[in-house]
Amino acid sequence: MTVSIPHQLTKADVRTRIRKLLDSVKSRIGDKVQNLEEDWKEDLGTFKFSLSGQPVSGTIRIFETSVQADIELPLIATLFKGKIKSLIEEEGAKILS
Repeated sequence: MTVSIPHQLTKADVRTRIRKLLDSVKSRIGDKVQNLEEDWKEDLGTFKFSLSGQPVSGTIRIFETSVQADIELPLIATLFKGKIKSLIEEEGAKILS
């Protein structure tokens, strides 16, 4: 699943806000998210975690005017792909505005 979110921030600000979002996710739903790992190399971040025992992984690329997330969902989550994508777009727009 690919999600693209526009922004008007510097790349450094985007990176900082995304890291804060990941920390927020850990604190809000930490009981469902295990083994969250992230790694950043300039404008490319990779992540992986388990959500209720199911593996999730992907990349986040920061461009000048947008952020693109490519996410590998577990098979069971594909049933909710539309809802998940909408939620990511909404939350992403909030943190990047």
